[in-house]
Amino acid sequence: MPETDHEKYMKRCLELASRAEGLTFPNPLVGSVIVSEGRIIGEGYHCRAGEPHAEVNAIASVKERSLIPSSVLYVSLEPCSHYGKTPPCANLILDEGIKKVVVGTIDTSDKVAGQGVALLRDSGVDVISGVLDDECRRINRRFFSFHEKKRPYITLKWAQSTDGFIDADRKPGYVTGPNWITGMPERTLVHKWRSEEEAILVGAGTIRTDNPSLNVRYWTGRDPLRIILSRTGKTGGYPGKNQTKGTVIVFSEVAGDINSKEKRRLLKKNVPAARQITEELYRMGIQSLLVEGGASVLNHFIAAGMWDEARIFTGKTCFGSGIEAPLIKGINHGSARFKYSDLQIVLNDNNILDPIDILHNYI
Repeated sequence: MPETDHEKYMKRCLELASRAEGLTFPNPLVGSVIVSEGRIIGEGYHCRAGEPHAEVNAIASVKERSLIPSSVLYVSLEPCSHYGKTPPCANLILDEGIKKVVVGTIDTSDKVAGQGVALLRDSGVDVISGVLDDECRRINRRFFSFHEKKRPYITLKWAQSTDGFIDADRKPGYVTGPNWITGMPERTLVHKWRSEEEAILVGAGTIRTDNPSLNVRYWTGRDPLRIILSRTGKTGGYPGKNQTKGTVIVFSEVAGDINSKEKRRLLKKNVPAARQITEELYRMGIQSLLVEGGASVLNHFIAAGMWDEARIFTGKTCFGSGIEAPLIKGINHGSARFKYSDLQIVLNDNNILDPIDILHNYI
């Protein structure tokens, strides 16, 4: 089916919105363009929380101001209708005399929830909504998960050997560090992913064997909040803990000692840790979580059904034996090929794997 003009301009809105990925929390990613007689005369996107919204930037960018009332405003997310750190965008649209607005998807958060579109329509504006709805929801999957599911959007990530192992056998006296399966391009991509999420989680086993820094040193951006899941609370004085500024949150069944760089969260023993962690992150206002391992922690989140997306690198090396990679079922969302590995992206279709012990199957 040929692409419509509405879809063409909405794709441009999404391109603009994506420029701020990882920068707008707790706000959504939004892009906007203004079109006059088939020509884009203004465009903008929301850059950071507290700064002008996409519609404001798009309108401000128009040089031929007389064309605004007769133009069509495209926006990837429903215009807000409430006062926050900035005035309502719906009111600005009315003040500018714009008569037609095309919306990608409805903002389902409590503060908007269709009220922006309703205000525009009640004021005589012709509003078309649902253009590239799936794509517009996808780009704001973190925002929608937080407001609709009352938990962060959870992405799982791991690399496995071609014979299905997440790590090789570790012999006594091994040098602490990862057994690399991927190449530098993949690692750079992972650091970009980290910059787009608010928090990153690994298990204490991964801390002890790999000594990860969990930062974005191969990319430009903000380091995510670091979280360690440890039943015993023992994380050790690993060097990686000191390579990133900020606090580390340790979720544990044991209170343990608290030092200046750690905050402890005590886990109940009769409730899956994954559920407790996501509930606490929701209370903290965290919209997204990247879980990077190890295998026991990944399996724990999978078995609890607490995941939305999995990004799996399969390398070209064989380990022969070692720690088996997780098994996961879902909807194939895409793939990519690198020199040293292939990437597969899987989305959760709510089909949880055969249950295992989801209470204490982490280290």
